Amino acid sequence: MEISHKKSLILLTVASVVVFFLVYLIGYTIFQYKSYNFMMKQTSVNKTASDDIILVVIDNKSLAKLGRWPWKRTMFLEIFDYLEHYTEAKAYGFDAIIIAPDTDHPEYDKEFSDRIGEYERLIAGVGFMYDDFKDEDYKELYNDILPTKHTIKFTDNRSEKYKQNSPYHSFTPFLKDYFYNINNLGSVNTHQDSDGYIRKVDQIIKYKDELYPSLGLFVYAKATGIEEFTITDKYLYGKNDQFNLKMPIINNNGIVYSHIAYYKTPDGVYSHQNISASDVIESLRNLQKGEKPIINPEIFKDKIVFVGSNANSQALQDVKRTPVSDTFAGLDIQATNFNNLYKNEFFTEVSPIYDFVVILTVFILVLLLICTLPIPVALMCTSLVMFLYFIFTFLMYNHRIGVGLILPEVFMLIAIGFGYSYRYLVEGRKKEKIQSAMGKYISKDVMRNVVSNIDSVKLGGKRACVTVLFADIRGFTSISEQLSAEEVTNILNEYFSAIAPIIENHNGILNKFMGDAVLAVFGEPIKNENHAIDAVRCADSMLKKVKQLQTKWLDEGKPKIEIGVGISTGEAFVGNIGSEERLEYTVIGDTVNTASRIENYNKVYKTKFLISEETFLRVQKYVDVIKIREVAIRGKAKKINIYEVLRIIP
Repeated sequence: MEISHKKSLILLTVASVVVFFLVYLIGYTIFQYKSYNFMMKQTSVNKTASDDIILVVIDNKSLAKLGRWPWKRTMFLEIFDYLEHYTEAKAYGFDAIIIAPDTDHPEYDKEFSDRIGEYERLIAGVGFMYDDFKDEDYKELYNDILPTKHTIKFTDNRSEKYKQNSPYHSFTPFLKDYFYNINNLGSVNTHQDSDGYIRKVDQIIKYKDELYPSLGLFVYAKATGIEEFTITDKYLYGKNDQFNLKMPIINNNGIVYSHIAYYKTPDGVYSHQNISASDVIESLRNLQKGEKPIINPEIFKDKIVFVGSNANSQALQDVKRTPVSDTFAGLDIQATNFNNLYKNEFFTEVSPIYDFVVILTVFILVLLLICTLPIPVALMCTSLVMFLYFIFTFLMYNHRIGVGLILPEVFMLIAIGFGYSYRYLVEGRKKEKIQSAMGKYISKDVMRNVVSNIDSVKLGGKRACVTVLFADIRGFTSISEQLSAEEVTNILNEYFSAIAPIIENHNGILNKFMGDAVLAVFGEPIKNENHAIDAVRCADSMLKKVKQLQTKWLDEGKPKIEIGVGISTGEAFVGNIGSEERLEYTVIGDTVNTASRIENYNKVYKTKFLISEETFLRVQKYVDVIKIREVAIRGKAKKINIYEVLRIIP
């Protein structure tokens, strides 16, 4: 069943909308994170982490020098003693959670827990968990103590919908004495997206109606002296005489998130300068003995330090998947969060609505370009739009603003496909209209031949054996003198409209109208070995049709019109003549002239239908004829026989 042009456009529009939303919904899930990772990795190489931050890492070197893990916990005290008493570090965060007792050396656990409260600049980590406490007594006691482990004041100016408690129901079950004595605790929770990559950190957590800071935020408060922060729906504010914090945030499910703005990671593990914990411990021991330390305490002056572990040991290895590296140190994530706060270097991601609007805009823009401009120009403009959008995305990421990359480019390609589908339908419709219109000026068969060989249309042609039919109205001049121009035109239009389909139905082409005469060709461009009999049958049908018209015209008071037909078969030139700018498909040669001359003999012998001897030889099995006589044809030295066709043999 043929589908109308209008229905095709409607179907294309519906398909465009359906495909748009399907690709958007599926593509957003598949491509959004991938483009985020790609662009973050490409642009983070231009961002260098602050020199004010130093990592102290329990690494492979530490295990090689100071013994295999687990260490006695008093070795942590040596790191803290060095930082607290020998350096002028502003603050230091401890990215470790002490939960399991040292059953082999309980005395070291006791010393560690008893002394941990000595360190005022130390902020240790706490991890909030979804599961509830297993011990109810433990739960009540620890929940009562936790609010005392930070001194930050939060002013919560958020909308009520953002003030609910987080889904966390407990936190890490510390050693009891350690938990009692530690002064400061900050959350080390990070947000892992569905693809396993860490792109956000839990900056503030609402737990049991209390707000708790991240480790990085708490260290920031210690380092800057800012004691109070204000939370709104979109920003976290903190301010004093030296520092002014305005951090973009995401409020969701009782947690204040912030995007992590990563920095250049030369080794794929650390973006900040790092020192082996063994060098720090040995430096302390050297200083206590009055010897030169391995690490000069001066390098920590006014620095921020993060202490943690990352070694080739099941208990110590701490690497995370991040957009900049799949082996990024977890300790460095905490340091990076602080770095963002300390330098006011934040990453923001545009809303899904913004991405949708951008995708829809570029989709429509490219669709319009493809539908309205010439194809080469449209493709060039579309390529330029795609390139400029990539540059725009790169610049946005370089300024720490995340926008969609892959999906807009994908939708531009989809727009190209739909644009060309639209053009195919529209131009196909135009082509049909043009062919229909041109078919009124030239033969439809000639037109089809031109369209099918459009790239090879040129001047020239070939010689071929064809049959030419020439039909003329008898006495048309005298008839036209009796009628008005309008009446003559109406009669001719009706006559030509009646015989044109007859010629086409008999595999002929109506080559041209010449006043009241018609020239038709059989055998070219429609290949047909039986072109002579087709021409004869066509002439017979034309004469019968004119007889029907005569009755109609007489009833209408119009003059009786007779036609004469002459047919000749032979070789002729068939092809394009004219100039490079204006071509005409025609047939030229002796065969055409002969058909015209034979038709003129109808007046002499009072006949209506005459054919040449060559035509007769080809159709004699199919017709009853009377041989008229040999006649002279102007331009031919030799006379030819002509025959009157009486009837077609069924």
